[in-house]
Amino acid sequence: MPNWSILFFLFSSAFVLAQQKPLDAVTIQHIKEGVSLASKNTETISSNFTQEKEMSLLNDKVITTGKFYFKKEQFLRWEYIHPFAYAIAIRGNEISIRDEGVVRTFNTQSDRIFSEVNRIIIGSVNGTLLDDDSFTADFNQSNAFYIVALYPISVSLRESLDKILIYFNKIDFTVDKLELIEPAGDFTRITFMQKQLNKPIADEVFILR
Repeated sequence: MPNWSILFFLFSSAFVLAQQKPLDAVTIQHIKEGVSLASKNTETISSNFTQEKEMSLLNDKVITTGKFYFKKEQFLRWEYIHPFAYAIAIRGNEISIRDEGVVRTFNTQSDRIFSEVNRIIIGSVNGTLLDDDSFTADFNQSNAFYIVALYPISVSLRESLDKILIYFNKIDFTVDKLELIEPAGDFTRITFMQKQLNKPIADEVFILR
């Protein structure tokens, strides 16, 4: 079942595609402006997702599937459906977790770890991490994606996180894939599929019962 390390590393590949190319300043500015505009124009996102977790202690990847919901400004829900039922919901400064039918709620402001989790999750989805001074950024591209690698600056964060890779769709600048890579090489990759933008999502979706 998921634990806090999986929650913290919801988003993450250990391999950089050979066709990636470093970008010039004009293209980097184009990406930043495209991501900013897409964020401003996106009120909601609903999507299916596949999460792959690869750990050095396991021979096989751990693959889970589920549903994802996002609503401005700080509403998120990750619902794991297969092979187990598990849900995480974020409402502003609250994170709720439903595991085996039991719901627990935490205030992110009361715990630095929860606060970091909240900021990274929201920032990865809406693109605000590109301007977060807690990270340095490298910009690349493949045939299908603009790929931004974010490297944490703080020593404490670098102990748990080597880098975040965000794959932006070249057409609409939304996030198609997220990867978090840990210092030891373990990684989590989430791929979004069948995305729907700006469809109404009730606030109740983000309340776990």
